[in-house]
Amino acid sequence: MAEDIKFESCSCNIIHEDVIAMVKSTMPSKEKLFDMAELFKVFGDNTRIKIICALLTAEMCVCDISALLGMNQSAISHQLRILKQTRLVKFRKEGKVVYYSLDDEHVKQIFDYGLLHVNHR
Repeated sequence: MAEDIKFESCSCNIIHEDVIAMVKSTMPSKEKLFDMAELFKVFGDNTRIKIICALLTAEMCVCDISALLGMNQSAISHQLRILKQTRLVKFRKEGKVVYYSLDDEHVKQIFDYGLLHVNHR
């Protein structure tokens, strides 16, 4: 899958101060960039990606997600806890059953763009 990629680099030492200043003025704060890096780390786990993919289609309880992915409920609950902490999923209770769904449309958009990128050739 890895291709032999040749990287080009500058053969000069000119610093373009105007470009640096422009880019620096548009960059989010260090804290926001850190939060974004943490968010993308959550997407870096195959099980969490599968859970998000499942929740794109339907609201599901832990039992259903566990059966779908062939994993124990404890492992699914652990991953859902991480997804909930990063506000990627939310839950609602109906009697003794807890149903999970995507937190908002942004989660679907992030997933869709990621899938679009990996499918792009």
